Amino acid sequence: MDDTSPGSTRTGGVAVEDRADGDLAFDVFAKSCPSRRTLEDVTGRWGSLTLGALHEGSLRFNELRRRVDGVSEKMLSQTLHSLERDGLVHREAQPTNPPRVDYELTPLGREVAERLLALIHFVEDRMPSVLDAQQSYDVARGTR
Repeated sequence: MDDTSPGSTRTGGVAVEDRADGDLAFDVFAKSCPSRRTLEDVTGRWGSLTLGALHEGSLRFNELRRRVDGVSEKMLSQTLHSLERDGLVHREAQPTNPPRVDYELTPLGREVAERLLALIHFVEDRMPSVLDAQQSYDVARGTR
């Protein structure tokens, strides 16, 4: 039985409302919306750093791992799989010995990375204010 209401569509088992212009309306604030998972993939620590690193150009797995300091091999692998599934990263396996695998951003991934990098640069530029606020907070609560 289909419990989809009139004017809605099922996408991967999730009901998504149709907009008047014919496009699907996604709402990241709705717990069943598939955009929430993609937002997690993009804005999580490793996802955002991976996208930012790949914005610089195509990288092999170990180059990427060195660039994203602190990420484990397992976590980077999981992150790359999620970003590839979301259509943000392209994986190119070369038939060489040993095998060579390169990762690069798709056009959509490049667009997302540019927006993330704007936020990253904004945060980096404002770190003196953030550190001052953290210190004031800690002093006021006696935690330092």
